[in-house]
Amino acid sequence: MKMELLEDLYVDELKDLYDAEKRLSRTLLRMSKAATAEDLKMAFSFHRKQTKEQIRRLESIFKRLGQSGGGKKCKAMAGLSAEARDLVSEDAEPEVLDAGLITAAQKMEHYEIAGYGSTAAYAKLLGFQEDAALLHQTLVEEKATDEKLNLLARNINIDAAEGEIPVKTA
Repeated sequence: MKMELLEDLYVDELKDLYDAEKRLSRTLLRMSKAATAEDLKMAFSFHRKQTKEQIRRLESIFKRLGQSGGGKKCKAMAGLSAEARDLVSEDAEPEVLDAGLITAAQKMEHYEIAGYGSTAAYAKLLGFQEDAALLHQTLVEEKATDEKLNLLARNINIDAAEGEIPVKTA
């Protein structure tokens, strides 16, 4: 597809996000099963439910545009999901695994934050106010998830580092 208009880029980015969300939903299920901290398991499960709603929002945008959401592979989320799968298969101490899962999840969240921020801006510029509102709603949820992961990381990272000698820097 040749991209001549901002709307072409907008649709392409929406398709990327759609595939990313579908991949993320499957990855969050694996991450929730692998997490050992109960609050982390719950955070992954909650975000998986949010992700399903975010997929529905994207589908409603595609319907309004008369477009299909399929046809594009999100290579970035495919790679980030593969990294998360690799981490889950590692022989790691529970606290260290949880710390790594948070890192993996935040990488995915930051990708989504960038994507939703851009597409919401495109929608607004293109006059698609309803789309902009839906995309902004998802952006707010993604930022909240990232903040929740930051809060969880505080204790989990401390638990993962327990007993280690701090490294002094010069």
